[in-house]
Amino acid sequence: MTGLTLFDYWRSSASYRVRIALNLKGVAYDRVDVSLIDGAQRASENLARNPQGFVPTLEIDGLQLTQSLAIMDYLDAKFRAAPFVSKDPARRAKTLAQALTIAADIHPINNLRILHYLKDPLGLDQAARDDWYRHWVAEGFRALEVMAQDAGDFFGGAHPDLADICLVPQMYNARRLAMALDAYPALVRIDAACQALPAFADAHPDRFAPVG
Repeated sequence: MTGLTLFDYWRSSASYRVRIALNLKGVAYDRVDVSLIDGAQRASENLARNPQGFVPTLEIDGLQLTQSLAIMDYLDAKFRAAPFVSKDPARRAKTLAQALTIAADIHPINNLRILHYLKDPLGLDQAARDDWYRHWVAEGFRALEVMAQDAGDFFGGAHPDLADICLVPQMYNARRLAMALDAYPALVRIDAACQALPAFADAHPDRFAPVG
């Protein structure tokens, strides 16, 4: 046991971010699956550590940290290697704007609880829900593609930063929903550069998918 425990779900975008972040920092952790399909996120034991009934939760230093960006901020402050944001105020603001375009604008209106609400009580069928999902991803990706025009190998330049950590899970979801990505060559290029790094590859949902 490492003393660090991540409660997550294999296909959760927020959990995927935190797995990437822990890998980039070189921090070992134990993982406990909280199935969003089985409703385990609303069980009393998960609500005790995460009052919103979400994943992920990171148990570290006697704390129970929730919200992926807050968790990554804690990790960045505690482990100085491979910083996620620059100390330069302008560069930091740019990185946060890129990351929040995904984490605050795209992801929240496309997560599982929203999609469930669109199904019941609103009565949208699967095709309509998928169209909803792709529409809001496209809205965000159009802006991100412009933001990526001066990027290096990564949003962070020569090394991945917070925006790259947020991008990769969203690209995974876009592909899972059969979204065309031809209009976003810079995002595709950055995603490929990230996926070539072990820290990203080792966090991929396929490594944690349930068997059977």
